[in-house]
Amino acid sequence: MIIAVNTRLLLKGKLEGIGWFTFETLSRITREHPEHQFLFIFDRPYSPEFIFSGNVTPIVLSPPTRHPILWYIWFELQIPRILKKYKADLFFSPDGYLSLNTGVKQLAVIHDINFAHRPKDLPWLKAKYYNYFFPLFARKSRRIVTVSSFSKEDIHKTYHIENDKIDVVYNGINALYTPTSEDAKQTAKANYSGGKDYLLFIGSLHPRKNVGGLLLAYDAFRTSVESDVKLLIVGESMFKTRDIELTYEAMRFKDDVVFTGRLGNEALHQVLGASLALTFVPFFEGFGIPVIEAMNAGVPVICSDTTSLPEVGGDAVLYADPFDVSQIKEAMIKLYQDKELRESLIEKGFRQKEKFSWDKTAGLLWRSIEKCLTNEKG
Repeated sequence: MIIAVNTRLLLKGKLEGIGWFTFETLSRITREHPEHQFLFIFDRPYSPEFIFSGNVTPIVLSPPTRHPILWYIWFELQIPRILKKYKADLFFSPDGYLSLNTGVKQLAVIHDINFAHRPKDLPWLKAKYYNYFFPLFARKSRRIVTVSSFSKEDIHKTYHIENDKIDVVYNGINALYTPTSEDAKQTAKANYSGGKDYLLFIGSLHPRKNVGGLLLAYDAFRTSVESDVKLLIVGESMFKTRDIELTYEAMRFKDDVVFTGRLGNEALHQVLGASLALTFVPFFEGFGIPVIEAMNAGVPVICSDTTSLPEVGGDAVLYADPFDVSQIKEAMIKLYQDKELRESLIEKGFRQKEKFSWDKTAGLLWRSIEKCLTNEKG
């Protein structure tokens, strides 16, 4: 079979959540299934590291997809042409975008549909694109893969897609994020927090991630507790960050907040491993990879009690309502003051994280691909 894949998010040195899903699953699937040919379709020059095996043929298809109008051109005009030229049996899209202009079977990974519930978090044109096209993509797709039971139910109810068309395939854990040595912890603290303990946030800076609420909770935590614990914010600004900026400027303890920007994998490993806790309180999440990576690194977690996060965190995290700053503050105080609680969460986290691995993810994803190729139901 010839399986064409949308690999536009395989960007050297810039892999984000969906990009990592694409990388980790395809690196396994292509090597484990030499009997099939894979067409990797990039929208710009690619790195050879993403050509995982001899059965992968790379194709560069312009234009680079940086804007909704260019998304439309790429998926509705260019992709159908390539699928026809190479006589593809399946178009697989790890980021959920499909082509409405082809009769080739398609499989979409729709990680979540946050934009259906929080459109104002996005730039206007992107929100319009997502909310017009993704319901059409969901209906067009032969099957849908999503990353949590929460997202499956959300897609089912919101888009009226039958349950047996949607497969749940959890994300895995980057093997890099393991516990670090005491020397490495001290080095990370010296480099990023002036040698002080710190709470950590990892993620993009935009409204859905609730960075503003986290800043308010941290300020309240520092006001309530005599402590010099800092807050590290790791991630790039995306869009609509004005509220974050205004909240930060009004903080009493803003000098103890460190914005590191994006960090490379090794630096992120060291920063995560040295943290007092991961504080991850988004309003909406389809999965929450930082939660399981913190568990793997032996770091306790405070996270939201909404959407997919209770499913991912199980009994191994300390929950708070992301809409209630006082709850987030109280969780910070509780975890900071209670060493036994931190140790208990770490131990529970080591057990919970065993549910997630990229090997399992790739295996289940391949099962969904097989269902598409063989027209299997359910």
